[in-house]
Amino acid sequence: MFYRTALDVKTPSAQYTAVFDFAQDLAVGETISSASTAATVYSGTDASPSSVISGASVASGKQVKQLTVGGVLGVTYYIVCTATTSLGQVLTRSGYLVIVPTTV
Repeated sequence: MFYRTALDVKTPSAQYTAVFDFAQDLAVGETISSASTAATVYSGTDASPSSVISGASVASGKQVKQLTVGGVLGVTYYIVCTATTSLGQVLTRSGYLVIVPTTV
């Protein structure tokens, strides 16, 4: 199955940790062995959308966390997280990250 994760909006200057939860797909005792996250542009224009991903994905329990930074105002990024489990499953979650203006 392919599930979407609800991500918060962020401003270009803010950092945001996207959390992808895989709990419903893990068997008892199964853990996340490795994970990776990629970003592409869903709408708008950004010549290097991968730059919103900062550092490596971190598996924590049944979740994967990914720090996001920067981004172009008005762009919606499509973030895909792929996790491999201790039982060899390859699981995917995705979400949309929208870059909004700073409110005063």
